[in-house]
Amino acid sequence: MRRVSRLGLGIALLAAVALLAACGEEEELDVVEGEPVELGELSFNVQLTRFLNPDDPEDEAYLRGQPLPSADQQYLAVFMTVDNEGDEPADLPSTMTIRDTRDNTYKPLDSGSVYALELGTTLPAGDELPRPDTPAATGPIRGAMVLFRVDRAVTENRPIELEIPSASTGGEQARVELDI
Repeated sequence: MRRVSRLGLGIALLAAVALLAACGEEEELDVVEGEPVELGELSFNVQLTRFLNPDDPEDEAYLRGQPLPSADQQYLAVFMTVDNEGDEPADLPSTMTIRDTRDNTYKPLDSGSVYALELGTTLPAGDELPRPDTPAATGPIRGAMVLFRVDRAVTENRPIELEIPSASTGGEQARVELDI
């Protein structure tokens, strides 16, 4: 009888360990820049975040078509890769949000840059953005850009997070702490 009880206890213990291990496999939706985050079949990885200078010739291609920001604002570019790891096409979210610690929010700008990530588009199964052999994929950062115009005070209200809503899973949202 004692042997059966120990066996039953051992089986129960192994089942509990397996259950806890499976819980650890749940996808993390709060990450830091440089760590991938999965929303449905899409995997987003923020490569780099940096302020862009309209007076710098190096940043001209990123800011194509953008007006000069006001004295109290600046451009913030978030460069990322997106992979569709599924077997079906997947929709990219139509928007993303930057949020600072004072709960100020900023929406992406429409961009005519060849480096821009086209929000709201559909990514075929197994495909990636930026697409190979494009300026965004072969450029120095190797990521597609989401451009924001933010208040200059945003640097005082850190950490700043990029919120990425899922276009397919109801209400799910990822948060990436940006490194600026």
